[in-house]
Amino acid sequence: MSEMQADKVLDAQGLKCPMPIVKARRELDALAPGAVLKVIATDKGSVLDFQGWARTNKVAELLGQETERAADGSDRFLHFLRRK
Repeated sequence: MSEMQADKVLDAQGLKCPMPIVKARRELDALAPGAVLKVIATDKGSVLDFQGWARTNKVAELLGQETERAADGSDRFLHFLRRK
């Protein structure tokens, strides 16, 4: 799986809903239009949360999502958002 390039990375590991989205929104507000934010989350629910949020917000576009296996065997969920 090839990973997308990001202008900024937000580590939201260990956070539960809705905190990954709350923190992503704050980071996106500080980015210039067109910039890409990569969010790293460990909450499996963040996959559907970001999909739903991206459909209804006016701040960001969801470019893609990936799942990677961490060294300890746990899954990490990567979300790539572009600032509108």
